[in-house]
Amino acid sequence: MSARRALLVPAALALAALTLTACQSGGDGGEAQPGKLSQSAAATTAGGGGKAGEAYAYSHPCEAKKLAVKMTARADAPDQRVIEVRNQGTTACGLSYYPLISLGNSHAADHSKDLTPLVPGGLGGPPAYPVAPGQKAYAVVDLNPGGGSAADVNELNVLPDDRMPNADTQNFPLGAGAKVGKPKLGLYRGSVADAAASTATVGRS
Repeated sequence: MSARRALLVPAALALAALTLTACQSGGDGGEAQPGKLSQSAAATTAGGGGKAGEAYAYSHPCEAKKLAVKMTARADAPDQRVIEVRNQGTTACGLSYYPLISLGNSHAADHSKDLTPLVPGGLGGPPAYPVAPGQKAYAVVDLNPGGGSAADVNELNVLPDDRMPNADTQNFPLGAGAKVGKPKLGLYRGSVADAAASTATVGRS
């Protein structure tokens, strides 16, 4: 072995040892160690989904400008109307347990005598109904559960959240032939079927 080769071999071994030490220590430029979260990932986990999670929704009420609200009739229950509220924002938000609903005549100057539906009582639990970005909440109104009929009612008015100003109320025509008598309203739910089931329990002891 020449003197030049004798010098190169120890140098190569030393370089390999330094490279191995650097990889094991996770120094600058090294890969993250298995089983450890970065600070941003740990923060997201601790936050319960970050800005898209329920915890965020509970402290951030929905804004009317970030919601899409529509009303449709249930095909299998003509006396019921479905209120659909979609979160068009990029973060989760919280709705009140149910929307504020009134029923009246669209041509009336005085709406003080508009009908308001019977709603669930004895509520408890989370501070709001959470709606993730892009998700929908449903509430069902039974217009005529008792078989009666109020005169001159042709419009259903919806305020998606009871903390919103009245100016955010949206108005929907009930359609020809709609009959209204002692209406009932259930809680927001994640499906129409569950919302209708909630409405069915209103007024029961």
